[in-house]
Amino acid sequence: MPNSSSISEFLLLPLADTRQLQLLHFWLLLGIYLAALLGNGLISTAVACDRRLHTPMYFFLLNLALLDLGCISTTLPKAMANAHWDTRAISYAGCAAQIFFYFYFVSAEYSLLTIMSYDRYVAICKPLHYGTLMDSRACATMAAAAWGAGLLNSLLHTASTFSLPLCQGNVVNQFFCEIPQILKLSCSGSYIREVVFIIFSVSLAFGCFVFIVVSYVQIFIAVLRMPSEQGQHKAFSTCLPHLAVVSLFLSTASFSYLKPPSMSSPSMDLMVAVLYSVVPPAVNPLIYSMRNQEVKDAVRKVMTKCVSKAVNGRFFEFMTYNAAFY
Repeated sequence: MPNSSSISEFLLLPLADTRQLQLLHFWLLLGIYLAALLGNGLISTAVACDRRLHTPMYFFLLNLALLDLGCISTTLPKAMANAHWDTRAISYAGCAAQIFFYFYFVSAEYSLLTIMSYDRYVAICKPLHYGTLMDSRACATMAAAAWGAGLLNSLLHTASTFSLPLCQGNVVNQFFCEIPQILKLSCSGSYIREVVFIIFSVSLAFGCFVFIVVSYVQIFIAVLRMPSEQGQHKAFSTCLPHLAVVSLFLSTASFSYLKPPSMSSPSMDLMVAVLYSVVPPAVNPLIYSMRNQEVKDAVRKVMTKCVSKAVNGRFFEFMTYNAAFY
């Protein structure tokens, strides 16, 4: 069997067996990808351009949208290219880069979601201290810490995984490179260190999840004391979907990374990977932002400006052409 020094590329899992289904999967993934780009791109532009949204909550939403863009752009373009061109290959360096960037964005996003739950907790449960605890310097420091934690975590896991000797072939049973599938290709007994790192990371993620749940429990208790039913509905409609997406991501990712090899099958691994790698970046714009009236107003303003500029540009070109013609 080949070792890691002789492997120049990996073979990813095809999305379908027939050409027609491959093209169908290509168009489906393209639609999801474009929707994620549009949603997260509009949110990023709206928050950056509208001064009314220059607050801690929307600052974190901007960072979340950027992380979602990076996360989904790491996996789907290569999967779409393979489905469209009927190929499976990804280079050794490309596989390592995919694992590094995906782990980077996901780790940073999960840290940011924890920070966002703390922001909502302070805003609702300690409103008198919000200006002090969540000033611009504190927000920038927490956001930088989330990005930095993601970078360190990604460097650790990528270096540990690709330092292993690979002697079980080069077939990755997943539509993108992920650590559990690479570990299956390593020589027997050589992956214990990376397994320990994974267990440690999952434990930290579970600790963050407990913090998120406790924060929202405190928020729900405070919200139930509000006399306004409209305020209660707004808080619950935002917080409950947040918890649902975080729970979906953590449960499916933990299952994918910690399940024993005997429970593994290509179809199940593919479905679980889609749930934690594709669904959250695609639905986060709807859950965190598009349900917010302020963000919807800002997005509408951005789209109106873009349409107005496009129409005015076309009109100017038309008038210039007519003037030159006559």
